[in-house]
Amino acid sequence: MSVLSAPPLLQALLAEAVGAAAPVRSGRVSRVVGLEVAVSGVDAAVGEVVSITVPGTPEPLLAEVVALGEQSLSCTPLGEMAGVRVGSPVVALGGALQVPVGPQLLGRVLDGLGRPMDGGPELVGVPYAPVAGSAPHPLRRGRVDASLSLGVRAIDTLTPIGRGQRMGIFAGSGVGKSTLLSMIARGTEAQVSVVCLVGERGREVREFLENDLGPEGLARSVVVIATSDEPPMVRLRAAFTATRIAESFRDAGADVVLMMDSLTRVAMAQREVGLSAGEPPTTKGYPPSTFALLPKLLERAGPGEAGSITGLYTVLVDGDDHNEPIADAARSILDGHLVLTRKLATAGHFPSIDVLESISRVAGAVTNPGQKLAAGEMRRLLAAHRDAKDLIDIGAYSPGSNPEVDRAVALLPQLLGFLQQEVSDVTPAAEAWDRLQTLIAGG
Repeated sequence: MSVLSAPPLLQALLAEAVGAAAPVRSGRVSRVVGLEVAVSGVDAAVGEVVSITVPGTPEPLLAEVVALGEQSLSCTPLGEMAGVRVGSPVVALGGALQVPVGPQLLGRVLDGLGRPMDGGPELVGVPYAPVAGSAPHPLRRGRVDASLSLGVRAIDTLTPIGRGQRMGIFAGSGVGKSTLLSMIARGTEAQVSVVCLVGERGREVREFLENDLGPEGLARSVVVIATSDEPPMVRLRAAFTATRIAESFRDAGADVVLMMDSLTRVAMAQREVGLSAGEPPTTKGYPPSTFALLPKLLERAGPGEAGSITGLYTVLVDGDDHNEPIADAARSILDGHLVLTRKLATAGHFPSIDVLESISRVAGAVTNPGQKLAAGEMRRLLAAHRDAKDLIDIGAYSPGSNPEVDRAVALLPQLLGFLQQEVSDVTPAAEAWDRLQTLIAGG
């Protein structure tokens, strides 16, 4: 009886036996410089994971192959390198990193590699999938033609978000990016939220989970965390882990909101990995791989053939310069941007969204004519007041000289009251549009 004609159970047992009898080819660490671990004697491809035995530690150190040489592999560790020495045994694991996926993850907090870190039960029986993935086919993915309520009035009316849109939140440090994400996580009508915190301070993680997200928000969320002290490859993989988890919900037909804070720290992690692998530095020290990484990550969000991933990515602008390299590259890929300004934040205007500098590229496809008129009228009033503000402040503006400015001055307190919102306040999009249209019509 041939193997192929054997019963299925026997075939499985034979395959298992053959796999167990296969020789394990091990290599050695040949050099350690900075974040690079050079390994010789191991056959592995870029993206595969290797295991390094470290004396005195209960678990081996995992590392990912990031570059290939004639005689060695260049690997970046997925953990602490203390104890690694030249000659440490290395074994190729035969594949890329895999992470857990599926609805069992709701309410859980995972680390950058998809391992539970919330003290909850082990992930038993949960399917795993390769962290690497590809964007939906451009001709088979759905169109962004339906709005998605986020519960924030300034966003839902003046920069409306569509299901499957990818929006950037551009801001300097300390102007309310994380707080805005927490408002969205609690107020969105999406079925699932996937939150990815990359490079955050360890002190802020518990505060975000307990105060900003809260039990209600966490119950329908999956949170992936890689704090600032984690190795750069872990911070980098956290973004792809969260994206892969969001893809699993989208593929099951769900509408998902993927919130990543921040895209800039993902780029910084790639810069550390790329430079350690020997890439040449280019603009502001970023290697070419950083700018190739951004579209590969961002294009994986969006509508699929069934569900959708609405991506919200914070971009930490360097020195409040919104034209720095990462911000400029991200803005060219994303479907719109929200600009948070320090001037509004220091004035106590929250959320500190500068609606005149923010734009949604799908607004025309997800709003009706009446909503477009109301939003356009509000933008004109805010722009008219901004243009005349200096004259108004010094008392040089003469009432009656410009009817639009007069109307803007009369309605300004109500306009600002509409744009400001308490963190705990959730306003459905329908209610926000009714308030805006009543405000514009009554003025």
